[in-house]
Amino acid sequence: MAQKQETETPAEFEEVLNREVGQFGRFQLINLLLLALPAISSGFLAGDYNFTAARLPLRCAIPECDGESPVYDPDWILNAVPKTDTGFADCTRFAPINSSLIYNDTCPAQIFDKKKIVNCDGFVYGRTNSVVYDFGIECQEWIRTLSITLNSVGAMVALPLAGFVSDYFGRRISIVFFAFNIVVIGIIKAFSVNYVMYLVTQFAHTAFGGGIFSAAYILAAEIVGPKFRVPAGCMMSSVFTLGLALVGAIASLVENWRNLTLTYFVPVSVVFSYYWIVCESHRWLLSKDKTEEAQVALERAARLNGRKINDESMKFLLTAIPRNNNNTENENLIFRVIKSPVMLKRCCTTPIYWIATTFIYYGLTINSVSLSGNMYLNYVLVTLVEIPGFWTAYLVLDKFGRKVTLLIGYMLCAVCCFAFAFTPKSYYVLSLSLYLLGKYCTGLVMTSLYLFTSELYPTRHRHSFLGFSSMLGRIGTVIASFTPPLMDYWSGIPSVMFGVMSTLAGVLVLTQPETFGKRVPDTFEDAELLGKM
Repeated sequence: MAQKQETETPAEFEEVLNREVGQFGRFQLINLLLLALPAISSGFLAGDYNFTAARLPLRCAIPECDGESPVYDPDWILNAVPKTDTGFADCTRFAPINSSLIYNDTCPAQIFDKKKIVNCDGFVYGRTNSVVYDFGIECQEWIRTLSITLNSVGAMVALPLAGFVSDYFGRRISIVFFAFNIVVIGIIKAFSVNYVMYLVTQFAHTAFGGGIFSAAYILAAEIVGPKFRVPAGCMMSSVFTLGLALVGAIASLVENWRNLTLTYFVPVSVVFSYYWIVCESHRWLLSKDKTEEAQVALERAARLNGRKINDESMKFLLTAIPRNNNNTENENLIFRVIKSPVMLKRCCTTPIYWIATTFIYYGLTINSVSLSGNMYLNYVLVTLVEIPGFWTAYLVLDKFGRKVTLLIGYMLCAVCCFAFAFTPKSYYVLSLSLYLLGKYCTGLVMTSLYLFTSELYPTRHRHSFLGFSSMLGRIGTVIASFTPPLMDYWSGIPSVMFGVMSTLAGVLVLTQPETFGKRVPDTFEDAELLGKM
């Protein structure tokens, strides 16, 4: 028996676990449904600024023509305000020739000097449900988008924090911890007294609450068998996207941004109950040598799946992971990467994929509220179209390979972005279709990229390399936050930037080996030889 234990491997652990507990059953289904709520709340966290800090439709007040109840877009507006490719200017007007006369009904063009453009002294709003109105930051687009930037920077802080809390305290406690932060900081944000306070809470919200999705995602991946990990990942991503879509749907019903913030985040307090009702990952418990708790978790999982673990299998499961962990060796990973040209090139390339993908993904989401038509409907459509992309990746990755799927996804996205930039806004259906197809491609690419990146690196360091690429990828979300103000110069600038980055990423995909059909590398040496055998 002792000799058998010495030769037991992680593969045998997986085999015993899948046989005794089951890869997918009632236990996994119940917990995946429960984990949907943290994923949805993460969607709220990632998208609320699109409406609470939205750019408002506004124009200069025209005292010569506006009556007691001014209309945002009266028939005479182009007599007083310069025309733009999206309608009319919101922060400038023509200088009046004689401001002592009042023309409430006609407002003729003759009373304005079309050669002299001046800044607004006051504003007329199409709507006022944004921090822009409450805190007086009209026509300060770079200041307004700081909320988006700090949300992205906060997400970069959330990644290592989530890893520490989740690995040290457990997946379940991590979910509850981040849910608590989401609720408390969300309430404080709703009562912000100035824009600085709003910005601070916006950063803190994602920095100390943004880890809820990764904790839920890891727990979902750890409770299902290998055969169901990709579908479970697609499900979690789809539910996150559903949360993003609900951001727009709820915003269309709740106008005041403070009430909207409370509507998003106060219900997340339901997740506090997960401390008692969600099962902790038995893999995490075993990795921490918490054998008694792990045994309870394994027995509960097996019972819910209609199974019973025999004593010999239970003894093996309770000792396999701690023994394997104790046999691992310490090594200087950074030094090994620097010495290996293959791995160094790979470590320089995969983060570019992630930066490009997150830049396009969040850029298209952020700018969707500026599309012509109903801003709420546009936002909901742009988010929901990702879901078919996730599941398309699941269907085609094992048929056509990782590189082909990524290359087609990136290049099709680039074509759509370039075409959208030069499509007249009057062609609403065509421009929206191009935009949606481009966003669909980001869903396809995102799911494929997770798998492709994981398969390029060795098992022991896979999480570290994936986390490294993903964290650097957040640079893309930060850059994306600066794209809305560029539309003041030309509305197509962001789309052209998305097209360029998508093309670059597509070309770089060709520099890496195909992983489809290859054995996943277990050691550093295996990863270096990938594509050569």
